[in-house]
Amino acid sequence: MSSPKFAETHNVVAFLEKPIESDGFVEIIDFLKASFVHYALTVNPIIYTSCIEQFWTTAKVQTVNGVRQLQALVDKKRVIVTESSIRRDLHLDDAEGTDCLPTATIFEELARMGYEKPSQKLTFYKAFFSPQWKYFIHTITQCLSAKSTAWNEFSCSMASLIICLATNQKFNLSKYIFDAMVKHLDGGVKFLMYPRFLQVFINQQLGDMSTHKKIFVNPFHTKKVFANMKRAGKDFSGRITPLFATMMVQASEEVGEDSDHPTDSTQVPILDQPSTSSKPKKKQTSMKT
Repeated sequence: MSSPKFAETHNVVAFLEKPIESDGFVEIIDFLKASFVHYALTVNPIIYTSCIEQFWTTAKVQTVNGVRQLQALVDKKRVIVTESSIRRDLHLDDAEGTDCLPTATIFEELARMGYEKPSQKLTFYKAFFSPQWKYFIHTITQCLSAKSTAWNEFSCSMASLIICLATNQKFNLSKYIFDAMVKHLDGGVKFLMYPRFLQVFINQQLGDMSTHKKIFVNPFHTKKVFANMKRAGKDFSGRITPLFATMMVQASEEVGEDSDHPTDSTQVPILDQPSTSSKPKKKQTSMKT
């Protein structure tokens, strides 16, 4: 039996120093800096493979005083994860946030973003959005989703998070992360889910993990991703839909030195500006889970 694999999702946001196509990309980055998910997007601990493997190998669900917990052993010490502990450790001010928007609202708001594939299916595709929205959606799904499948797809839960961020509503991401971890235990095939987040949880409870030597190198957005942003093939019509004005207003008003959300800018990788003339390479096979 093969050993568990890390999911290809849950990567660190790569902040751009310069816009690639327009200021829209920089505006998205400023908007995300102002949002309540900022720390969860940018926290980038050193990921020790053995810690994550131990957690998922020993994890089980328990209910203590009416509260569901994930309990696991790392270095023979107990690690407990709850919805509230996720909220605390990732600095998520989302306790009053929504779990999932009504289906009608999801379709209505995605249409406002320019989604070009009207359907009653609750699986959505980045390819049907204009470049700035595609980048925004890609960033959120890469860093926060529970999925390990194709990058182009996202669920109604992810759609709800994206819409809530774009319309200045709160989404209960802490509950989403916890429920996804619990559901993952029931799955037949295990992969090492949420490695960045789990390492944060483990570090908070157990302290220094530097005695572990095997490190997982966490990838970030690649040049290939951004080279694909400008393609206008059979999926995207080429009609550019601008970001919501409220996203830019929020960024200019809320970012400041007095922000309540700590960051660790020393560990956030900076993405080199890709060449816009190079053709995208053949798509790599996704890591099996």
